[in-house]
Amino acid sequence: MHPNQEVSKLAPYASLVLIVTLGFFLNRIYGDTYRKLNDNQRRGFINHHVAATAKIMMLISAAVPFLSIMSGKATLNTHAVGSKATYGDLLLVLFQVFTAMYIFELFFRAKLSIIAVCHHVGSVAMSAVAVSLAVNWENQPDATLEFIMCCLWGLFDIIAECWPHFAIILYRVYENDHKFLSKVMLSATIITLVGTIVETIVVMYFWASAWYRWTLAFKIVTPILHVVFAAAQLWGTKNFYSMWQSQKRKLQEKSDDVETGEVTSIISDNTSDKSGSRVTVKTE
Repeated sequence: MHPNQEVSKLAPYASLVLIVTLGFFLNRIYGDTYRKLNDNQRRGFINHHVAATAKIMMLISAAVPFLSIMSGKATLNTHAVGSKATYGDLLLVLFQVFTAMYIFELFFRAKLSIIAVCHHVGSVAMSAVAVSLAVNWENQPDATLEFIMCCLWGLFDIIAECWPHFAIILYRVYENDHKFLSKVMLSATIITLVGTIVETIVVMYFWASAWYRWTLAFKIVTPILHVVFAAAQLWGTKNFYSMWQSQKRKLQEKSDDVETGEVTSIISDNTSDKSGSRVTVKTE
């Protein structure tokens, strides 16, 4: 048996090692695109990579257990295939990944809107509440419901906001390709808007269908929190819409510049031809 011992003297600095390593790889992968960003932009660029990677991992890992539970084919106590771990164990671990992702953003990003801060703090708080209720589930009648509700919120958060992370990354990498970016920003606008609408319908249906099982606190808090979450997502939709319009204007300005250049060139050519003709006549 291995004796209990210190794993590494770097353990207290694990997060710092992660950021430095990620920054090194981004610098090597993106080159000048990364190096020309200011500190605030670099922090956002790094965060979008971390969030996108975490959300893809969570989506892949949680898809089977969550859909099985929601369809009634399994429960939180169902064992994963070939493992002693249950679906509840897996989802609990992903809860912590989800929470860590938002805590990381709250501390790492230089600037965040008030709405984004409220969204992230609310997400972290609800995850913590769901886990605390799960610990004492025998005395908490809505422990399982709250856990599943948080899973629903997290699922839509991952699906609706995963592409926007890539949209911002593409925005930094292809900043001069306005035609491509206009399509990217339009798709991000549509995805966040539709995602918010569908999430509201599904979450509120789940909340209302189990009305008799919720305690008074969750009957009041749940819709309030959902309004905060929806507001944050709609704020993102508004920002992407503005970015889409901005790219369209830049594309139009670029097109106008090209047309102006072509007209100027034609006029210049015609002027040269006429001038040349006059010289020829004079020579004769």
